[in-house]
Order: sequence, then C-alpha cells, then structure tokens
Amino acid sequence: MTRNTAREIAAHLSYELSFTDKTVEELLQERLTSEAFAELAEEDSLYTEAPNAKQVAYITRLVTGVNEHAAELDGYIAKYAKNWKFSRIPLVASAIMRVAMYEILYMQDIPNGAAINEAVEIAKKYETPETVKFINGILGSFAREEISQ
Repeated sequence: MTRNTAREIAAHLSYELSFTDKTVEELLQERLTSEAFAELAEEDSLYTEAPNAKQVAYITRLVTGVNEHAAELDGYIAKYAKNWKFSRIPLVASAIMRVAMYEILYMQDIPNGAAINEAVEIAKKYETPETVKFINGILGSFAREEISQ
C-alpha cells in the first residue's frame, strides 16, 4: 500500500466520523483489520491490500488528528470558503480538506504541496470538477496565508 492509498483511506475514515456514533478509536479498531479490508475490497479496490504496521500508524495519526482538531480545521475551511456556508460543502470534500490541512499543520515531514496535490487527486475520484477546483483553491489559500506567517 502506498502513502497515497493510506491517505485516501484516512479521508474515508474521516468522512465516516462525520456520521457515526463510534469513537475514533472504535472506528479505527474496527476498520483497520485484514478482515475489514477483505470485506471492503469487494466494493472498492482501494482496500485490496491491508495496511502494515507503519501504514496503520500513519492512518491512525491522521484520522485521530483530524478528529481532535476538527473544529480548528473546519474553521479554516469556513474562513477560506469565500461565499460558501460550511454546511453547503459536501462531507467528502470537507473530509479530504481536513486531512490535507492536518498534514500541513501538524506533519512537517510532508511537504505542503504534496498534501494539497494528493487532496486534489483524491477529490477527483469523488467530487465534481467544480468541487475539485474549490478544494484546490481553499487549500492553496490556506497554505499561503496560514503557513507562511
């Protein structure tokens, strides 16, 4: 499994946290198993390879961090979503942006450009071209304005 795949799985799990009653720990424990991946592989090829320990640690760090910093990350999304109410942003798009913003803010070993590019590539699989541009614009503005200060 590549880091790109692990990042996309983290976005899936962050999205799922938007509507589940499970804690982040329960969700991760349930979803990051070989059995869960085998089940999901029938629906999505993303899950054909279960993560190794290093990948589980990366996914766990991302999903836990996104969950812990959700209010902060959503605040940034709302700040840079010009003329959009946060409630209008698709849940998948906000999950993708949260993952990228968390990487930019809290994972200095990941270049900002890589986090943004990966978010855009993931978004292309799930969102309309307009939403992909919207995500790219928000993340670009966020990185320029918040990180360069």
